[in-house]
Amino acid sequence: MSKHASWRKVYDSHTHLNDEPFYDDVPAFIARADHYGVTEMNIVGSNRQLNDRAIALGHRYPNLHPIVGWHPEDLATFNVTEKAHLKAQLTDPTVVGVGEIGLDYFNDQHSPHDQQWALFEKQLQWARDLQLPVSIHCRDALADTYAILKNAHLAEFGGVMHSFNGSPEWAEKFMGLGMAISFSGVVSFKNATDVHAAAIATPLDRMMVETDAPYLTPKPYRGKQNEPAFTKFVVDAIAELKGVDAERVAYHTYHNAVRLFLKDGGHDEQD
Repeated sequence: MSKHASWRKVYDSHTHLNDEPFYDDVPAFIARADHYGVTEMNIVGSNRQLNDRAIALGHRYPNLHPIVGWHPEDLATFNVTEKAHLKAQLTDPTVVGVGEIGLDYFNDQHSPHDQQWALFEKQLQWARDLQLPVSIHCRDALADTYAILKNAHLAEFGGVMHSFNGSPEWAEKFMGLGMAISFSGVVSFKNATDVHAAAIATPLDRMMVETDAPYLTPKPYRGKQNEPAFTKFVVDAIAELKGVDAERVAYHTYHNAVRLFLKDGGHDEQD
């Protein structure tokens, strides 16, 4: 029997159970995720409150793994006090990565590009110093994100392009830096042709899956609030696009996330 044939575990590499729609009812969302085979989740922060909550959840639940960092959209609230607090948080033993960090040019009137670059580069340096992988946010900023990551010696600590929405050519460029490519519910959207092509072109051994819940709900639940359980439908969408079994997609994306974030090389197929 193939090692993929009975694989049912899924790793949501980027979700937000630390956000308002979930934080008061986390056990219920964990239980629903488990029902769909979603057994590990990265809980990703972006500012003081969400970082604090991610770490609190990481201390409470062994399968919730905090990633903390400062998002470019929250640039205006980053100051000397927050810098010191974040640096201390990055040494918490439950923290598995730095994120979500990066560039966002979509709605940037309050986040000047040069200040975004400086914050991004600072956090990349911390990741390198601490040997923590990074979860990269990139919106309408592929070229600048690539240039900054290229100069960051990324191969020394690794990272993932969260909710990738570029072309296969951009996916190839980021993989050339040593990045993994993570796909969200967007990969199930009918008109997301670039993302479909990128998913087809990305090898399974370089791929992760995520929900980015409460955002980007995949089919067949598009229009409803997203949640970690729905990572299962991201796996199904990729399997359909690539013409492979969903178990194979789940197996590879699970182990890719475990290797990058949990550092133990994963578990064998009998787990």
